[in-house]
Amino acid sequence: MSPKPAVSAEFVTSAAGAGDFPRDGLAEVALVGRSNVGKSSLINALVRKPVARTSAAPGKTRLANVYRVQSARGPAFYLVDLPGYGYARGGDASAREFRQLAEAYFARGMGTQRAVPRKELAAVLLVDARHPGLEADLAAWEWLQAQPIPIAVAATKVDKLTRAERVRHSRELDSLFAGPVPLVSSHAGEGLEELWKLIVTLPNPTPMAEPEPPPPPLRPRPLKPRR
Repeated sequence: MSPKPAVSAEFVTSAAGAGDFPRDGLAEVALVGRSNVGKSSLINALVRKPVARTSAAPGKTRLANVYRVQSARGPAFYLVDLPGYGYARGGDASAREFRQLAEAYFARGMGTQRAVPRKELAAVLLVDARHPGLEADLAAWEWLQAQPIPIAVAATKVDKLTRAERVRHSRELDSLFAGPVPLVSSHAGEGLEELWKLIVTLPNPTPMAEPEPPPPPLRPRPLKPRR
C-alpha cells in the first residue's frame, strides 16, 4: 500500500558540516544506511516526487542532502539523507568524513551549540532485507543507540525476496534489532504507509499531554437557621 501523498516536498541543501544544516527549528528525521540500500529511491517513493537524485555508483554522495516535507497532516519537517557507509570512496579518509559529518549532525540535538536552537532529531536505520546482520549495519545500529535521539530500523528491497526468504529474514531482523522491523519496497510500494507513519511520529513519540482542568472551587454550605 502506498503512503498518503505529501502536500509538498523539496530539496533544500547539501550539507558538508554542522553549519550547513537548517536552523529554523523544524523536526528532522535522518535516514542512515549503506550506500546501496536505496535511501534516495525510498525518499522519492515516500513523497511521490523525484526530489532525490539516485546514482548507480555507490558511495558517490559524500554530503548530507536535506529535504523539506510538508505532510498532509501535521507540521513540516526535514528528511535528511546522510551519506551512505560501506562503499564510501576514498577508503579511510571517506569513512572519517562520514563519521565526522554524522557526529556533527546529531550533536545539534543535544543543545551544545548556542547558535542553533535545540531540535527534535530522530533517525531511521535502513538495512537491506536481502542481507540481515551485516557487520556494518550492526555497527551503525550500535552507534545510533549511543545517540540521545529516538531511532528505528526498516528493511528495504523486500520485493526481491521469495516468500520463504521473507519469513526467514524478517524473523532474523526482528531478533537482531530486538523488535519488529518494517519491510518496505520503493519499487512495489509495499510497507511505505507504515514507514511514513513511523517517520512523522518518531521525532516526538511522546507528546506532552494537555494539563487536567483544575477542580471546581469549594462552595461553602449555607448555614441552617437556628430554631
